[in-house]
Amino acid sequence: MLQAGGCNLHASAFAFLQESGQFLSMVMTLDAAGAERRVVLGVKKSLSARVWRERLDDHGLSQALAIAQRTELPEVVGRVLAGRNVLLEEASGFLNPSIKDLMPDPSKLVDMDKACARVADALQAGVKIAVFGDYDVDGATSSALLKRYFMELGVEPDVYIPDRIIDGYGPNPTAINQLHAGGARLLVTVDCGSTSFEAFEEAKRIGLEVVVLDHHQVDESFPEVHALVNANRQDDLSGQGHLAAVGVTFLFLVGLNRELRRRGAFAQRTEPRLMDLLDLVALGTICDVVPLKGLNRAYVVQGLKVMAQRKNVGLSCLADISRLSGKPTPYHLGYMLGPRINAGGRIGDSALGMRLLSSDDRDEGERIAGTLERLNQERQAMEAVMLEEGEGQAFQKMEVTAPPAVLLTGADGWHPGVVGLIASRLKERYRRPAFAMAFNEHGLGTGSGRSIIGVDLGSAVRAAVEAGLLVKGGGHAMAAGLTIEKEKVPEFEAFLTVQLGHDVEQASADHELTVDGVLTPAGANLSLLDMLEQAGPYGASHAEPVFALPSVPIKFSKVVGQGHVSVTLGGNDGTNLKAIAFKAEDQPHGKALLQARGKPLHIAGSLSVDTWQGQAKPSLRIIDVADPAKGQFGA
Repeated sequence: MLQAGGCNLHASAFAFLQESGQFLSMVMTLDAAGAERRVVLGVKKSLSARVWRERLDDHGLSQALAIAQRTELPEVVGRVLAGRNVLLEEASGFLNPSIKDLMPDPSKLVDMDKACARVADALQAGVKIAVFGDYDVDGATSSALLKRYFMELGVEPDVYIPDRIIDGYGPNPTAINQLHAGGARLLVTVDCGSTSFEAFEEAKRIGLEVVVLDHHQVDESFPEVHALVNANRQDDLSGQGHLAAVGVTFLFLVGLNRELRRRGAFAQRTEPRLMDLLDLVALGTICDVVPLKGLNRAYVVQGLKVMAQRKNVGLSCLADISRLSGKPTPYHLGYMLGPRINAGGRIGDSALGMRLLSSDDRDEGERIAGTLERLNQERQAMEAVMLEEGEGQAFQKMEVTAPPAVLLTGADGWHPGVVGLIASRLKERYRRPAFAMAFNEHGLGTGSGRSIIGVDLGSAVRAAVEAGLLVKGGGHAMAAGLTIEKEKVPEFEAFLTVQLGHDVEQASADHELTVDGVLTPAGANLSLLDMLEQAGPYGASHAEPVFALPSVPIKFSKVVGQGHVSVTLGGNDGTNLKAIAFKAEDQPHGKALLQARGKPLHIAGSLSVDTWQGQAKPSLRIIDVADPAKGQFGA
């Protein structure tokens, strides 16, 4: 006897539901310890060595049912909302997020009024303004946001995007003097500046006033500037510390617009439409992987609607060259548009993304989009070569009796702009923190690290700096950067094992895939996807739903692209569901899919809409696979 949604379900009833293609709320068995969060389909060890566990406990299931009844949506949507900590009384408002309802008064952020007044003064007095951004998507969108707003007022600012290799992160004295020499008398920094003491001392010396718009964690001391707006200041009580820099920048524009309106600046001209800029806010918010809660979620929901209208010429050109058709989704922003913008900052001209996003010239937009596409392809090729070498190093380290807690890989000639991607790939493959380091001819390495939940990589790096093992370094729990001398690498690796060994062991031991429900291929239809979309968008702190499909016949499978496995899943009613397992060709679950034609497998993955030549169809992104013959399912 099986169980579904807490109720007993005989095998004959399960077979009927499977054939009819209806949604199965959940099929599970209790684990040996009788844990409240049940094992799904009896999968205690998938092909990626994970246990499949239901997201909700019994209390959560009750909440899901109550939400479904209150909102008059199917139970599966209630499950998704309850599984993401949406309360019953919040559910209706959560499904229809409003920027107007969720946006705070910008004045609640420390120094916001000072920043708005100073920039308004400069705009009205004709003072030259410069913008200093960052080379990632959050920095590019924040810079483009300011440039577009200022240009609507007839003011074209100088915009400086630092080179990742030459300038490094944040303002520096050389750039400060360059902007001042170009006539700038007011500098607005976005996505940087909260810790730029040396640069802003130079700015003060030469008479360049500074306004900072940032979101990074900061200590109690700040550089001396006219205004420093950062909701993560320890003296800021606005509660908006979850915003990306682009979200802070948009709040600043709301405050600036209000200040200019109060001064009568729009008496003889049209007021800029801030809502038209939300496509940029959504893009930066998704790509900076900030929590999709509160105002962030409203930014993305409304920004995706604006993006679908293709009003931003440069962004439209990028969507075209990315072959993005149909309604844009967070996946498209995070995995198609974002990497192309980042490619400029990683291995090309770091200002390309900002220039594209602020352009209204289609010829220029198509030219820049084409360049970013080429750079992204070069980045992919570079990443493939580096990853192969990095995986070889990692494999050797993992084959020893006592592997290191943190994987350290690196080589001469690796590109510093790609090491973060290598670290991320190794972290995903070996389920432990990883660093990748690019060494120059002087034996100095630039490294980037990625961590797993439960292991604070940033604190360990800061401790290594204090111990004299690193030239410099910093970061947060899930990501860190460093500069290291090559001869110090073995000592640093040993240091990390002592510092993080226990945490890594604990985090690796509890390796599970959290599942929201069980579906058949027929149940994974566009109607369900439309309803799930209401509970989105999905991203950081609002995880994309994961569904398990039990004993699905693999009708067809092949390798496509760069190691992806394309699959056709069959339903007992003749339904076919297209699916893909990204970069899985040489992974256990990918090999199983390629070898299982005509045989059934348990499949776990996330649903999306695939639009091809104007026709929308459901698609499944495969996350994991299990062999029904080796599980308890049906026993």
